[in-house]
Amino acid sequence: MALRSCSTLLRSTFFHQHPQASRTFVSILFPRSTSPTCIHESHKDIHLAPSFSKRSILLTTFLWGQGMLLPNARDALLLAQELELQRYTDSDEGFTLLTPSSWTKVDKAGATVLFQEADMGSNNIGVVVNPVRLKTLEEFGTPQFVADKLLQAERRKESTKEVELITVAERSGEGGLQIYEFEYKVDSTRGGMKRIFSAAFVASKKLYLLNIVHSDKLEIPLDPNKRMILEQVLHSFDAAA
Repeated sequence: MALRSCSTLLRSTFFHQHPQASRTFVSILFPRSTSPTCIHESHKDIHLAPSFSKRSILLTTFLWGQGMLLPNARDALLLAQELELQRYTDSDEGFTLLTPSSWTKVDKAGATVLFQEADMGSNNIGVVVNPVRLKTLEEFGTPQFVADKLLQAERRKESTKEVELITVAERSGEGGLQIYEFEYKVDSTRGGMKRIFSAAFVASKKLYLLNIVHSDKLEIPLDPNKRMILEQVLHSFDAAA
């Protein structure tokens, strides 16, 4: 009953030129729970030197992703400022995340909030919030189980030419909140190759979904600096304190 109710609530979608991303992700977020699996990568906080260069930022992000740096909230803020990210908080819905300061907030049916890159609307950051009956994300399934189902759903689409899972992660958010993260690539007849970063959590009987969609074509690949920015957005998604 919960599965049917939640899926119906999230039928609408908002990702420009990748309309199936949200629907696909939501449709597989309601499996029966499976036994725990070992999930690699955990992203929570960072620690880096006060001075920044592109090289030092790249190195810091890599080491942080490998869990080799200690947490430091002040330095996390400095990194966000260096990457020109700003904090967006929706107090009514109860979530927060960083967004590129140059991206524009737009209205889109089905989206709780949507940001688009200037002159490249197909690159976007969107959040959908909907009520659910379950209390924890773990009740939907483990991160790896959800990721497997996600890729299966992508491969079943007629427009999909190829799909590749990059990473699966689980991290702790506000108050120990369980947050799942996924990164994968989709090559389709609709828009070519795209890089997808997704995150999900359940809080106060609401399902929160973040989807970041960015072009990653062979002739114009996702550059390291842009990837770093999108990863910071992904890892910043959390319940509002």
